[in-house]
Amino acid sequence: MLYINVQLKVKDSADIAKVGQLLQEHGRLSRAEPGCERFDVYHSQSDPSVYLLCEYWESEAALDQHRLAPGYLTIYKPQVIPLVDRAPHMCDLLN
Repeated sequence: MLYINVQLKVKDSADIAKVGQLLQEHGRLSRAEPGCERFDVYHSQSDPSVYLLCEYWESEAALDQHRLAPGYLTIYKPQVIPLVDRAPHMCDLLN
């Protein structure tokens, strides 16, 4: 299992709502992909410019396929990434 947490900080406050809408659609599409165990989109209550993506993928192959999927190629990469500063973190789940 792969766990990825991505912090996104919107560069221009005028784009906060737009980024939120795009991420909601990206999340919806991602959750329908094979190998996606979980894909949550969070919006910070303490800093409106911050969004968090919490992703669980069953394998590296599933993550690779995600990066070729329509949601990633038509929403996330061309529309979201230019509007944010992003800090991805591959993580270990601690129980």
